[in-house]
Order: sequence, then structure tokens, then C-alpha cells
Amino acid sequence: MAKKADSKKKTRFVSTRGAVVDGRVVSDKGKKTVIVQRDMVKYMPKYERYARARSRIPAHNPEEIGAKVGDIVVIEECKRISKTKSWIVTGIVQRAGE
Repeated sequence: MAKKADSKKKTRFVSTRGAVVDGRVVSDKGKKTVIVQRDMVKYMPKYERYARARSRIPAHNPEEIGAKVGDIVVIEECKRISKTKSWIVTGIVQRAGE
């Protein structure tokens, strides 16, 4: 007897809008959530110097993608998924250790 659950895969498509950025996954401890860190260099006009800055963005990690710690990923802005998540991982540029 064939199982009906195997023949139907439940997928959820979220339409994206706005910004598209890339960064490194620094945490995947949350359920279907990863923390993506973007390292930036900002110019400080008062001191005429550059300063390092970083941004840590919680993003939804679909099961189809399955990003792990150390991966470089592309994330896109989408509608709010939860209290903290309004970004979704859309692709992996480079796997960790490659």
C-alpha cells in the first residue's frame, strides 16, 4: 500500500521583495532559522578613517536549502515570518569547508 504522505511534499513559497544581500551563517541553532552575519567597512568622516561593522540578521532557512554554520548564503527580504525574521535564505554561494 503506497503512502500518500510521500507523494505530496508540502512546500511553502514566500514572495521576496526589497534588498538582496549575502553573508556568512554564524548560527543554525534555531528551528528553521539561521543567523547571517554581514561584515562591512564604514567610513567615519569625523576621524577620516574606516571602521569595521557587522550586522547579524535572523533569516528563515527552508528545509530544501539547509544552510549550515560557515556557509556563505544569499538572503532576500520578504514579508515578516515571525517576530524577528523578515529575511529568507534563497541560495548557497559556498559551502563550509569547500
